[in-house]
Amino acid sequence: MISMPSPLLVHQLRSGLPRLQRALAAGVVRLGFLGGSITDQKTGARWPEPVLAWFSATFPQVRLIVENAAIGATGSDLAVFRAARDTLSRDCDLVFVEYAVNDQGTPPVQRRRSREGLLRQLLAEPRDVVLVYTFMQEHHADMAAGRAPASVADFETLASHYQLGSVWVGLHALREVEIGLLRWEEWLPDGLHPEHRGSLSYAQAVIALLQRELLDTPRSNAAPAGPALPPPLDPFCWQNVSQIPYADIARTGPWTERRWGQLNWIDQVLHCTSPGATLTTRFNGRGLVAAFDFGATSAEFRWRIDGGEWQLSERERPAWAGPSGWFRPTILAEDLAPGPHTLDFETTRGVRSDCIGCTTDLVFFGVIH
Repeated sequence: MISMPSPLLVHQLRSGLPRLQRALAAGVVRLGFLGGSITDQKTGARWPEPVLAWFSATFPQVRLIVENAAIGATGSDLAVFRAARDTLSRDCDLVFVEYAVNDQGTPPVQRRRSREGLLRQLLAEPRDVVLVYTFMQEHHADMAAGRAPASVADFETLASHYQLGSVWVGLHALREVEIGLLRWEEWLPDGLHPEHRGSLSYAQAVIALLQRELLDTPRSNAAPAGPALPPPLDPFCWQNVSQIPYADIARTGPWTERRWGQLNWIDQVLHCTSPGATLTTRFNGRGLVAAFDFGATSAEFRWRIDGGEWQLSERERPAWAGPSGWFRPTILAEDLAPGPHTLDFETTRGVRSDCIGCTTDLVFFGVIH
């Protein structure tokens, strides 16, 4: 193991946690989590669980409400369209944001825009936000050389701009491995996801920040929020987004609107099992995203904006995804001239060998304003 140079820090303390302090004093705390499978609560073995256990033991008199809205295999490009329903409407006092791993493969400009849009949504009113950086194998070479991987460095640029604290839990765990407190296979049994022991290591780094900010040396300085927010680093960040109502989407073919019980985070879908079915809609914005309940049985589609050239989707279907159950977004357009546009969308039969069906379960068309 190559020892990492010292400049890399597990904790970056910028603002305090004043809203959380007030909530503790009032006796009711709402903690929110946004992230991917490393934060998802489904297994009961991820890092939020020891954090919540510490919270309950440390503040037994407090009513603790948990809003874990993390979803496996999703990134900040989906979170910007979910934040209003799954986090902002829950009025969380503190939100942990964990996307350094799941945004790794996203083009840098896109991930910076979606992340900054998400943070500006969270900070539209006073709220404590802490960024959490987990680990994947692709990060190791940079970390061993004393560098922050690009996905982490991009987040730190935003954290500095918005004065947000951050916890590099992956760095904490890797340092435990270096000194023999943690075996690699205990940390990441499948190479990516910590189970109980690795999650405890991640949680200990988060707990250390909470211990300092709530008990040892609490600070009252808040991150800028609302009208006090600084200008965005990227004026094209995805702060202002919306979803097109189903009623505004014209259809040909056997489409139905359905309540959706297969995924907790999806209320309804536009459902169709026929190739050649079409959707047409108008939108006013500069970008468009389509989100699906996706898997091996999903159809592909083609689309065009404003009557231009047709573009064809050809999405990979990893074996872990199953026949359906992956809440997956696809960017249809990102740099349009602001203003009114038209979308034409048509279902097609996928040609890849991993495509074994022709079902379309469209959750939403999301507009970037």
